[in-house]
Amino acid sequence: MSVADVARVRVRQRELEIPESFEWVAETTPALRAAVEESGLAVHEHPLMLLDPGSSAPAVDEMSEDLSARTLDPDNPALPSALAVPHLAFAEPGTRIGSAGAAELAETVRDRSGDGSVDRVVARIRAGLTVVAAAVEDGTALCAGRHQPVGTVSEIVGVGTLPTPRRRGLGLAVTAALVADARSRGVETVFLSAGDEDVARLYARLGLRRIATALIGGPAE
Repeated sequence: MSVADVARVRVRQRELEIPESFEWVAETTPALRAAVEESGLAVHEHPLMLLDPGSSAPAVDEMSEDLSARTLDPDNPALPSALAVPHLAFAEPGTRIGSAGAAELAETVRDRSGDGSVDRVVARIRAGLTVVAAAVEDGTALCAGRHQPVGTVSEIVGVGTLPTPRRRGLGLAVTAALVADARSRGVETVFLSAGDEDVARLYARLGLRRIATALIGGPAE
């Protein structure tokens, strides 16, 4: 793909009012990075990790020291906070304890209410296209994520922990719950893109191994 090709795709993305972004595997399409960067987009690297087909699901309740994680049905009152918490988590990336906590989460839930985002995810849950898991305390999700099953393959996406309660094993508990649910649905191949090398080392505790590098191109911040 040339710089001109990237530019045409970006024009079409703007027409469709969707984010201008590209995602690919570095090892399979090594020349694309230069074209994306020349177009003015920033490229970020993420470890691409795979749970080997046939491996057993991890023990969900052994991942967190003090709080278990479970999948949420579409009527669960914790679902809005489960969908909001990753936004705060990714605003303060990494594994260190951060500043955003319960007050910021409540504000984010209020800001997102009425925008249709929860309804869209509810529809996907009912259709079997998305599964949401969360570690919930006092009715509020402290960590949440999803997996997106398509046949015998599913990608785990958006696992994020509220910055103030980090370092409790919540991200591992949520990921373990997602893997267990995927296995229960007959999914054989589970994969994800880790935020960075530190996060990748945590996922390795669940049996995921790095197989390649995911590259994501988007507007420079």
